[in-house]
Amino acid sequence: MKKPWKTQIDLITPYKPGKPIEEVKRELGLKDVVKLASNENPLGPSPKVIEAIAKAARDVNRYPDSGCYYLKKALSAKLGIPEERFVFGNGSDEIIVMTLNAFVDPNDEVVVADPTFLIYHIASMVKGAKVNAVPLKNYKYDLDAMLGAITARTRVIFIANPDNPTGSYVTRDELDAFIDRVSDDVLVFIDEAYYEFATGGDYPETLDLVNRPDRHIVIARTFSKAYSLAGLRVGYGITRPDVAEVLNKVREPFNVNSLGQAAAVAALEDEKYMKKAIELTHGEMERYYEAFNGLGLKYIPSKTNFILVDTGRDSSAVFKYLLERGVIVREMSAWGLQGFIRVNVGLARENDRFFKVLADAIKEIPGKE
Repeated sequence: MKKPWKTQIDLITPYKPGKPIEEVKRELGLKDVVKLASNENPLGPSPKVIEAIAKAARDVNRYPDSGCYYLKKALSAKLGIPEERFVFGNGSDEIIVMTLNAFVDPNDEVVVADPTFLIYHIASMVKGAKVNAVPLKNYKYDLDAMLGAITARTRVIFIANPDNPTGSYVTRDELDAFIDRVSDDVLVFIDEAYYEFATGGDYPETLDLVNRPDRHIVIARTFSKAYSLAGLRVGYGITRPDVAEVLNKVREPFNVNSLGQAAAVAALEDEKYMKKAIELTHGEMERYYEAFNGLGLKYIPSKTNFILVDTGRDSSAVFKYLLERGVIVREMSAWGLQGFIRVNVGLARENDRFFKVLADAIKEIPGKE
């Protein structure tokens, strides 16, 4: 029987998210489980967000505002960006898909790093595009090699800054030099999902880049991480008005639900709570470095809320050991990172539990010869 679906679908390995807490409890019969697998904010949403969701819930019989009117105004005021430069998505993942829908035809090409956020690759394959994956260099983007991967068929280049899963980043000087050398018919997609954790030092402030009339640039951010709204899926893109208009043409109507819009506006108003989450992450991150150093494990210093660490042994065995003891992390072989796990910073008590169980795993599981 002939398959009626597109042939490239058979070539796609589906994205597998981190295991939910309730699923692990059911499968293993555990009562207490810690999840440090999906780069979530352990503090949960602020009380103001909870209040806003409860109020908005009274009107869920109505369709949401398709244009995200109040959220757009709030972001415009906060960032100093005109309203016509915003486009909103069901998480920043949808901004990725919208960009591919608008700019990429079958047999066109996109350039990504390897490894990086898997959705770039998966969504591009769904479009029938050829994906040119450029290996990282010392766990950082090799921008010169990515430039070398551009062909006449290249339509989009994805830059995750900071990168997921490595936590490394591209500086402003590096980014400027890269964009200057990219052809004006290629769109540069800068994914700043972890922006709030990364600011400071030589991490770039990029919003002025969308003003360039000679380049097509989309900057994507999300409320899932620092603002603790992962379950509501609210993301946004910032770009030139003409590009925003194009993206809105391929956007699904009512793609951002009313609870998510209300929660995002409230989260922006509670800046103090978000900063509390950032401070927690930065403080606990230092404890992670100390723990890994104490165990003699190599890791990649991170500008995000997670750390990529080489266990020095079979990472699937380490993952299973941790899981059976109620600690969920991310095993990284799907990214081609054999022996690595990725763990996000949790609350102090959650991190203490991870440190203890990981130390036991390192003692009991043989290292690589």
